[in-house]
Amino acid sequence: MLIFFQLLVSCSIVKGFNSSISDKKATRKTKILYDNLFKIKEKGILFGHQDDLAYGVEWKYEKDRSDVKEVTGDYPAVYGWDIGGLENNLPQNIDGVPFDKMKNWIIEVYHRGGVNTISWHMNNPQTGNNSWDITPSSLASILPKGEKHQLYISWLDKAADFFNSLKGNDGKKIPILYRPFHELTGNWFWWCKNNASPKEFTELWEFTINYWRNIKNVHNLIIVYNTADFSTKESFLEYYPGNNFVDIISFDKYIYKNPKEDSTYVNDCQRQFQIMDEIANENHKITAFAETGYEAIPYEKFWTETLLSAIGKYKISYVLLWRNHGWQEKENKMHYYVPYNGQISEKDFISFYNLENTLFQNEVSQLNLYKKIKQ
Repeated sequence: MLIFFQLLVSCSIVKGFNSSISDKKATRKTKILYDNLFKIKEKGILFGHQDDLAYGVEWKYEKDRSDVKEVTGDYPAVYGWDIGGLENNLPQNIDGVPFDKMKNWIIEVYHRGGVNTISWHMNNPQTGNNSWDITPSSLASILPKGEKHQLYISWLDKAADFFNSLKGNDGKKIPILYRPFHELTGNWFWWCKNNASPKEFTELWEFTINYWRNIKNVHNLIIVYNTADFSTKESFLEYYPGNNFVDIISFDKYIYKNPKEDSTYVNDCQRQFQIMDEIANENHKITAFAETGYEAIPYEKFWTETLLSAIGKYKISYVLLWRNHGWQEKENKMHYYVPYNGQISEKDFISFYNLENTLFQNEVSQLNLYKKIKQ
């Protein structure tokens, strides 16, 4: 089946396809990955997991471990990371993952053909508090005329150094799906829409991307525009910075109610995917489900029933489940989003893994997303 799958992908790549990454100076491997992601979505969905290699339920920093792998025998295809803390020269990120280990895992993922995606829970630049401090005018403070603009530039420099340091054994920069100012239509981060006008937000976005591209020579990023909930095409695009600064469009949504009793999650996702699919077709962009999950997965058929119903017929590039933190002392509960051995949804997750249109590490490794797939 894999050989047939490869031939299908190969044919779709050479027959009249013309993708266009927003960074005209993007590295060759970044362009190739973007092109291949565009094609792969026609055949299946890449499965992703946040911090998959760093820790899981009741383990941390153990070589070759992964809760996904221990259930399915395979790693995810997409690996999520966060660089919150980098701006303050901390040795570890917001979730305690050491940056030196993160860098090594990103390189490891790249060499086996997986895809890395990065978000940034940066501190509030105006107050020094965390990302959830929504002090008014925080975003405006880092615009070119803002009081914290130079501080923000110093943060961008640190992130640029990190991105540029991510290189494979061949010395080539590793392509990264970067998701700036994620969940922007929410109201919980200092960069969200309730804390900035569309003009301010798009100005900040453009400055950030242009600074990295034109000043810091960062050309290994595929830019992901990411919202939370939205109800219309207009509300999704209200803060959109334009096609020259975006490659993938996406949203985040979590489920909080029993899907056997409440269909809100599935219905809302279907509505949002329909809107986003129309926008993607009009603007020639890739779509993705950049974050989702059901904490502790108490419904045994979540994977093949709820999640697949939420995605439905829409050909998205990838879906990423949130992290498996394990026991949370402060909240006195377990916090995880993919099953571990013995978890109630384990069997259903294996069924989900075995579907033809769910793609994990073994499949993408053989396809080699960092090389042009020839007919």
